[in-house]
Amino acid sequence: MGLFDSIAGAALSKIAGADQGGMIHIAIEMFNQNGGLAGILYKLKQAGLAEVAASWVGHGENLSISADQVSSILGDIQLAKMAEKLGVSPEMLSAQIAQHLPGIVDKMTPNGEVSAESGSVLNAVLSMLKA
Repeated sequence: MGLFDSIAGAALSKIAGADQGGMIHIAIEMFNQNGGLAGILYKLKQAGLAEVAASWVGHGENLSISADQVSSILGDIQLAKMAEKLGVSPEMLSAQIAQHLPGIVDKMTPNGEVSAESGSVLNAVLSMLKA
């Protein structure tokens, strides 16, 4: 995680509260480790979830993703490492990611497309906290 991400993540943790602060750090780390928004979307498409990913980017209702699908996409090792940092089980973390990932991607692509401005996980999380 870069210095800016660490500082911003710490600030967001204070805003969001301790219970959501760890999830913010994990969201930032997950995007950073997987090639950002484009990397996450690519992994979804490779896993046969192109329609799901497109629903998050496009306008309209976001299709859901299951915790099992999240686990499959991220892989057991990466998921276990992130879960350990949060002090939760990999199953609990994959369920949390499944719950929040569609909204984060949706907020990162407000114009219905992936653009240079779409890459800010921090802006997406802040936008979700304001809602």
